[in-house]
Amino acid sequence: MIICTVHQLKKMYGGNEILKNISFEIHEQDRVGIVGQNGSGKTTLFKLVSGVDHPDSGSIAIRKDAEIGYLEQLPEHSENMSVYDVVSATFQEIKKIESEIQKVNTLLSDPEQSQRLEKNLNRLYRLQEEFEELDGYAIESKINGVLAGLGLTQLSHQPFMQLSGGEQTKVGLACLLLKEPELLLLDEPTNHLDIETMNWLESYLQKYKGSVIIISHDRYFLDKVTSKTIDIEDGECTLYHQSYSGFLKEKENNLLLEFEKYEEQQKKIKKIKESIKQLRDWGARSGNEKFFKRARNMEKALHRIQSMKRPKLERKKAAFEFSVNKRSGQDVAVIKRLSKSIEGRSILSNLELQIRYGEKLALVGKNGSGKSTFLQTLQTLDHNSGTINLGPSVSIGYLSQKGLTAESTQTVLDIFRENVPMEEGEARHHLAKFLFYGASVYKKGNELSGGERTRLRLAQLVYEGFNFLILDEPTNHLDIDSREALELALEEFDGTILSVSHDRYFMNKLFERTIWLEEGSLESYNGNFDYALEKRLSN
Repeated sequence: MIICTVHQLKKMYGGNEILKNISFEIHEQDRVGIVGQNGSGKTTLFKLVSGVDHPDSGSIAIRKDAEIGYLEQLPEHSENMSVYDVVSATFQEIKKIESEIQKVNTLLSDPEQSQRLEKNLNRLYRLQEEFEELDGYAIESKINGVLAGLGLTQLSHQPFMQLSGGEQTKVGLACLLLKEPELLLLDEPTNHLDIETMNWLESYLQKYKGSVIIISHDRYFLDKVTSKTIDIEDGECTLYHQSYSGFLKEKENNLLLEFEKYEEQQKKIKKIKESIKQLRDWGARSGNEKFFKRARNMEKALHRIQSMKRPKLERKKAAFEFSVNKRSGQDVAVIKRLSKSIEGRSILSNLELQIRYGEKLALVGKNGSGKSTFLQTLQTLDHNSGTINLGPSVSIGYLSQKGLTAESTQTVLDIFRENVPMEEGEARHHLAKFLFYGASVYKKGNELSGGERTRLRLAQLVYEGFNFLILDEPTNHLDIDSREALELALEEFDGTILSVSHDRYFMNKLFERTIWLEEGSLESYNGNFDYALEKRLSN
């Protein structure tokens, strides 16, 4: 049965046509991934389907009584509400019935209400029946299961308004999952999740009773959860009955076939044009009208041939290419008995690690385990005890989770040139390689999206020539094309890399050594993420 039908949707923002011809259907229990470059209109589409925004033309039909769940639609919460209160509010109707049951039970134990005994018993029976139909007795189990799965159990009694943005997003996700709407819209659901939580969410969504549409740049997540893919490009969409990896192969094959057809058509058009020119020449020389008539007929035939758009075999991608000004010594960093506390709380304890020139290391662990603290400590050398000895000629290039480390009212061009001194024309040429074209170089730093902030910081790192890159979630906010470009550049980088990431595809492709941080201690594995995980599970 069809849950949602989208027909010829169009939407413009600021004179730009974001979506121009979007049509698809979502069926019961569909698992659909939506992919496309940053700015292609994926989130705009979610806002239209959820009713947050309205299309300029076209239609969206939702099955009668079908509920849509979208993270942006979550209500605001009062300051004194705990995480548990916020999540419990998902079951308002059941909680109301539960409260009514308690009231009736109070009346039944009141001797003054004896005359109304039968009436109160009948009311209690009806309320209990309704409570059971709504699966009220399973509420606590459901809430606790989702809180545990999303790693929120320890935060359940904390005030919701005091949580970080990432933690609030996870609570919002918990509310959505518990609501169990018929159509669930998830925009980058794996952001702010550690690997253990991602695995739980994958399993949860695989068993989910409703239909799910997911916007994600996490290629493993899409392959695990989805069975269909909607590709948005140039304001139009194509539906593939494949998960992400299958979609990639099918799209590539389709593009090659289209290109062959396009080239055949261009050859045909060229021959017809040459024949028309020749017939006109013959007609002009001989004065014979028959040649002109045949030329006109061929022109009509040429107009009937529908000229195909040249298929884009290669889309514009960010051009990352890291350089090294001077190589470091063989020992890049030797860390011994390193400890770090923040506000009296021990984060890192007696860490031991040796990093050698040319190594590519992935640092993984649960959220809150101290990964970002470790990277910052290595970069700033600010710690409580132990030693960090950097080798000779080591120069560190650091990328924080936010990309740029400070808000700025300066333009993209000025921010770039602050770290990379060069003439404006040359700087604009380099920034174009990182998809900052035309007027976008005059955008203010505090107006940039997460992906733009990351690309701008990477643009600086590329030209600063560091030999030791410390990267904190470098693929966060990057679309899949940009991730692939970054992977290729880091693969060819001559220096040393230490990176925190939750992107399993990125870690498996690039890193030959995995460092696992748990309860303040490090464990090293001479292999990629999958190898390290297998070793940990077998112990």
